[in-house]
Amino acid sequence: MQAILGVQFKNPELLRLALVHRSFLNEAAPSAEGQESYERLEFLGDAVLGLVISTELYTKLPHLLEGDLTKRRATLVCRESLAEVARRLTLGDFLMLGRGEEASGGRRRDTILAAAFESVVAAVYLDRGYAAARRFILRVMRQELDELSQEGEAPPDNPKSQLQELLQGQGRPAPHYRLVASQGPDHSPTFTIEVLVQDQVIGQGQAGKKSDAERAAARDALGRLLQIEKQPGLLA
Repeated sequence: MQAILGVQFKNPELLRLALVHRSFLNEAAPSAEGQESYERLEFLGDAVLGLVISTELYTKLPHLLEGDLTKRRATLVCRESLAEVARRLTLGDFLMLGRGEEASGGRRRDTILAAAFESVVAAVYLDRGYAAARRFILRVMRQELDELSQEGEAPPDNPKSQLQELLQGQGRPAPHYRLVASQGPDHSPTFTIEVLVQDQVIGQGQAGKKSDAERAAARDALGRLLQIEKQPGLLA
């Protein structure tokens, strides 16, 4: 894992801790009692990541206003984006999971992968310091940063954020997403996701990854809402 990350740890125990999911401890032997999962590291890594990304955007895009910077940062540090970085680093292969979490596809789950990446960031920060953590983040997230740091270009399509902003503008509750079907073999599944406001389905999407299916559902909802937004009582 150190070789893949490109970071040599003074205390490798920090890296091991960054890869321990709570489910592993729940099923571990009594000797594991009192040991930690990566959750505390995740908390710290989120703060370090936010500072590094915010500073980079602030420095590279001096003419953007707060709102535009905030949108770009949100796109970079969202669950889906961090999970993709974790996949490139193959973090899922090194996670310590419980048997139940393993069987349910935890190594591929966006929430777990994103949390593990934040935990690794914290481990690098604690072990090597802020400068090393900054270099690590900018290196492994260079692809995402390059896509967003082109001044004058709008952030990439983010239908989930657009849908939430549209609903907020209408005084509606935030949307939530529900998995309604998973078909196909484990190595190539197709997920069907619905997006709801309160209990009303307003869009549906399908894709090979849950995050892509959620975006497809949000895009479907946006299309429907924009077509009939002048009709009263749509989400009443």
